[in-house]
Amino acid sequence: MNWTAAATFLQERAASVGLQIVGAIVLYIAGRWLISMVVHAVQRVLSRQRVEPTVLRFAGNTLSVALNITLVVAILGYFGVQTTTFAALIAAMGLAVGTAWAGLLANFAAGAFLLVLRPFKVGDFITAGGITGTVHEIGLFVTTFVTPDNVQTFVGNNKIFSDTIQNFSANAYRRVELTAQISGAADPNLAIARLKARLAAIPNVLKDPSPDVTILTFTPFGPVLAVRPYTHNDHYWQVYFDCNMAIREVLGDAAFPGPVCPLAVHESKVMAQAAS
Repeated sequence: MNWTAAATFLQERAASVGLQIVGAIVLYIAGRWLISMVVHAVQRVLSRQRVEPTVLRFAGNTLSVALNITLVVAILGYFGVQTTTFAALIAAMGLAVGTAWAGLLANFAAGAFLLVLRPFKVGDFITAGGITGTVHEIGLFVTTFVTPDNVQTFVGNNKIFSDTIQNFSANAYRRVELTAQISGAADPNLAIARLKARLAAIPNVLKDPSPDVTILTFTPFGPVLAVRPYTHNDHYWQVYFDCNMAIREVLGDAAFPGPVCPLAVHESKVMAQAAS
């Protein structure tokens, strides 16, 4: 056996492998530096466009993961590994993980669509996914609400995206829905006029559009009035409760007798005649 030739071959092979390792290290360091530069550049561009911090983190993390996977595949190709097989393996693993975590991935995809389509933003008061509250954070997988009773609630993005979304903060004002029962013996025009005048004096009730007061329906007691003032969403509950008090003050006046069911009156007359 020619030991000199074997030693020369091993030296050449070690030098070649050593150069490959050094090249891979240089490629990894340079790739990581470039990835960091690209991610920070994208985040700076989005920041200049006044994109929300949640979108910045989402875009940065997604881009970083994708570029790092590309870097690993490139290094393996540099060492002579068949990257096509590796890519197929990654695809198979992704399919298996996707099947096992279908719900999580659905929430992730829905979160991406929520961030892109922007049906609501942080700070909006909405109803979505069966929850009504103020949006605290739009995460990658869940959206955080703070409900009116000050409870922090987490809802999966897929449930929100696949359900009806009502954004109460999107428009400049909101209508308060109330009703008022009056007696059949009362003058509805007088009740409507007095209610409109009283509603106009309530703080934060908008003058344009002006409050709506009209007959909504009828019951055995008499007409039912629809009382509908308009206000900004921030003052909704204040106007709601103040309007209830205003209805009580106006219809509690002596000019408006209390509603009486005719059936109850009829029964009282029958009982009185039977007793006599």
